[in-house]
Amino acid sequence: MFEFERITYDQNVMGGKATIRGMRVTVSLVVNLVANGMSADEISEAYPYLEREDIRQALHFAAWLAEETVHPVELAS
Repeated sequence: MFEFERITYDQNVMGGKATIRGMRVTVSLVVNLVANGMSADEISEAYPYLEREDIRQALHFAAWLAEETVHPVELAS
């Protein structure tokens, strides 16, 4: 498993979603910004407290999650 030292979880921050270094910036926000065409430079300009390594690690984390196997569970009727 990869180690993501910049990706944090805290129930008191953004409802426990994966965030960058405990800030109120979620991994999903960073991924959506990139998916909508923003470059790392543009993201850094819009969010000056984010470091380039934060952006890189958020994308790496999202890619790692996408590789995980999902095992559906049937609900009892």
